[in-house]
Amino acid sequence: EDAGYADAGSANERTHVIVGRGTYINRAFTNQLQHCLIIEQTLRLLREIHPEHSDEELKEMKRQLKASLAPFGAEVAPGLVPNVMTGRIANRLDLMGANYTVDAACASSLISTQLAVEALLGRKCDMALAGGANVATAAPTYMLFCQLGALSRSGSIRPFDKNADGTLLGEGFGMLVLKRRADAERDRDRIYALIKSIGVASDGRARGLLAPRVEGEELAIQRAYEEARISPRTVGLLEAHGTATPLGDAMEIEALNRIFGPSVGTRPWCALGTVKSMIGHLIPAAGIAGLIKTSLALYHKTLPPTIHCENPTPALEQSPFYVNTEARAWFHGSATPRRAGVNAFGFGGINAHAILEEHCPAYES
Repeated sequence: EDAGYADAGSANERTHVIVGRGTYINRAFTNQLQHCLIIEQTLRLLREIHPEHSDEELKEMKRQLKASLAPFGAEVAPGLVPNVMTGRIANRLDLMGANYTVDAACASSLISTQLAVEALLGRKCDMALAGGANVATAAPTYMLFCQLGALSRSGSIRPFDKNADGTLLGEGFGMLVLKRRADAERDRDRIYALIKSIGVASDGRARGLLAPRVEGEELAIQRAYEEARISPRTVGLLEAHGTATPLGDAMEIEALNRIFGPSVGTRPWCALGTVKSMIGHLIPAAGIAGLIKTSLALYHKTLPPTIHCENPTPALEQSPFYVNTEARAWFHGSATPRRAGVNAFGFGGINAHAILEEHCPAYES
């Protein structure tokens, strides 16, 4: 509706749906396990501990145990079979292009966007719905983050703050409607931003499978700027991955510094922030949250705030970045359009960096 395509009409046969989402355990999986395994295990234990219970009593216990759970039926299929999520979107909107999901951990929705861009440029489709989903965070995910020591004990995400002690998890779903620029301009669409490029790289051999590696992050960022053929010095806003884990933030700053170089003169020139400080870490939907925020920043010519960074980390000293802590007009007097970068780095060593640019007919970039 926002893009003006609530009824795609003749475009429906050439519209893709690509969603980044996790394939790890979720509430549908845990509910299914309780229905089919845990209840039966519980009844077997009861038979052994209390053999005096009759079959009728055990049957009643089973009925009550099942009644205490969420219903298990065909409606839970999207939680158990990942591609049913995109299939349902295509079904409801009558879209007949490709539909599939992507799992690249926290980089999932940037990768889904990259695949949509490639399909558009390759003329495999004329429009694409791309995004990410983290609809429900199950207890095992929290347990994993606890084991990694990644959750904030203070209950606050403090990205790039010297007192940062970890992240908090959030839930959300975000989608973009993507078209080729010429087609969007021809159709008089409202264009929030242009995607210049998306660079992707793996960490290779790191200290550990779940530990970030600065070389992998640097390579993803480098590839994005090489593909776009623009200078990082023309970027005025950087939407960071910014999980507020001390190691993760430090690695990200180092990777950015390697590409953007030292600050010019005495003042940093690129605003740094992350939407995670406000809505939490959406894991596979983290990248799409950053893309939406950054697109709106470009469209409204506003540098958005990042909260909870009261004492910036010393790692930002001598860097070109400053943490923007309040919304303010994005003044711009450069010969290039306003530009921004978006990071999304995933567990398992998959990194993505997107470059966005404001849509301005005065610039033909």
